[in-house]
Amino acid sequence: MRLFLFLFIALSSLNSQTLKSKISNMIIMGFKGVDLNRSDLDKEFIKKYSIGGVILFSHNLQNEKQLKKLIASIQILNKKKIFIAVDEEGGEVDRLKKITRIKTPGAKEISKFSDKEIKKVYANLAKKMKELGFNLNFAPVVDLSVNKKNAVIYKAGRSYSQNPKRAVKLSSMFIESFKKEGIFCTLKHFPGHGSSLRDSHEGFTDITKTWNEIELLPYMSLIEKKSVDFIMSAHVYNKNLDPIYPATLSKNIITSLLRKSLHFDSIVVSDDLQMGAIRKNYSLKESLKLAVNAGVDMLLFGNQLSKPLKLKEIVETIELLIREGEIDIKRIEEANGRIMRYKAFL
Repeated sequence: MRLFLFLFIALSSLNSQTLKSKISNMIIMGFKGVDLNRSDLDKEFIKKYSIGGVILFSHNLQNEKQLKKLIASIQILNKKKIFIAVDEEGGEVDRLKKITRIKTPGAKEISKFSDKEIKKVYANLAKKMKELGFNLNFAPVVDLSVNKKNAVIYKAGRSYSQNPKRAVKLSSMFIESFKKEGIFCTLKHFPGHGSSLRDSHEGFTDITKTWNEIELLPYMSLIEKKSVDFIMSAHVYNKNLDPIYPATLSKNIITSLLRKSLHFDSIVVSDDLQMGAIRKNYSLKESLKLAVNAGVDMLLFGNQLSKPLKLKEIVETIELLIREGEIDIKRIEEANGRIMRYKAFL
């Protein structure tokens, strides 16, 4: 009875609009379209409640002029500054090569460059991203190339090295270049995707027998150096870390390991929750409940790997979970505290 009364009082202090705004602030959405007015972005809902951020893919880009106009119109739509994100690693994951003259090498290729050349490449990329209007990059990848059979990381050339010290050195150069331009970076994919045999885009990915604690070293080192703004969780399963859930949905991994053991107190963003590893095994309601309770602060929906979702549906599902007592309102406040700490610099 006392617990119910406490929950009622806590929720009563937040009206529906305030609660929806706080939840919406935790969402990063992708969308179809190169023009805001003709896009499938949930514009009316965003106009009323704002949104945490958007992620742009190659299909959103036509040319530099169009992109700048699109980003400006998205910022104007919102009541406050939001994160404008892109996956810009270089190599196979180079979204901007379609519209700019800059062709950024992937991690494996650039690891063969001299330090001077690496800094120049990343400085040029960061300046261009700043000019275009981005303020968040879902990179660098700090997964170690420990499994040569790994198609999504090693064979795609997305890993700097098998050596954690080398990975830390090169990812630090990446981060420093972007910090100079006021762009936040994201380490990925925690607790390590470099040992996997499967691609979590496609389905369930078990790393129990292949994962090694050495894969945590880049995170430990960069967190200690206070070089980390965002960390992206992986949808990988390791029964030694959590016997039930993949990392994104695991309180053992996100809260106990990353937050408490590694002392990370900045933003945790999920990998795309529409990837097969999540979508094929969990309902939207279940994945949202588990991810938020695990300690994920921002929930990513790229809207390109499955039937597009509306922001309204995601927000109202989380609101329902709160009112049902399945998500503690304290988690929403905690996540918003971290998010607004970073948005203050936008």
